[in-house]
Amino acid sequence: MSEQPPRRPPVVGFAAGLLLTMAAAGVAYAVAGLLALDGTVARFRSATADAPDRGAVDGVVTLVRTTTVLTAVLAVAVGAMLVALALGLFAGRSGTRTATWVVCGLGLLAGCGAFVLVVGQRLTPLRLDADERTVAMLLNALTDAYPHGWIPLNVGLSIGQVLGYLVVAVLLALPSVNAYHRRRPASRPVPRLFTAQAAPPR
Repeated sequence: MSEQPPRRPPVVGFAAGLLLTMAAAGVAYAVAGLLALDGTVARFRSATADAPDRGAVDGVVTLVRTTTVLTAVLAVAVGAMLVALALGLFAGRSGTRTATWVVCGLGLLAGCGAFVLVVGQRLTPLRLDADERTVAMLLNALTDAYPHGWIPLNVGLSIGQVLGYLVVAVLLALPSVNAYHRRRPASRPVPRLFTAQAAPPR
């Protein structure tokens, strides 16, 4: 009687589902950023119409467009990676759990960094000299140009990213998951029909 393969623990499916949810949320955020880009730029240009340094205004617009596009590309790439990890966890592929832990660690660092950056920009006052008033005006105008609630949304997504990666890492370290991966056979056993040796002639 052949040994039955170990049954996948429910927490593995939950962790994989959470990865899929995070991938979908990241892609949705990237798409929302692209859709809001033109409106943000238009509001920023309108608010800075009287700025004397038009080159600085154009530089901020270029930076915003480039950052938004790069963020969207990165979100799609990370989303595809999370989908691949989720499918690997569902299938019980060897090495997927370790790869997921690595990605969770990097995601925790990125999420914490984004959270500190956004909160720091909002809470830390700018100390600018008199000749840097244009920079302060451009930064304030850019913040106001984003859609209503955009900054809190960024903070919420950063917190959600940190919590999501932390939950996935903890779930994959549970004893039931350890036992599942230890018991999972590396390959299908070869039938005895093809391994039996013929008895030597007497």
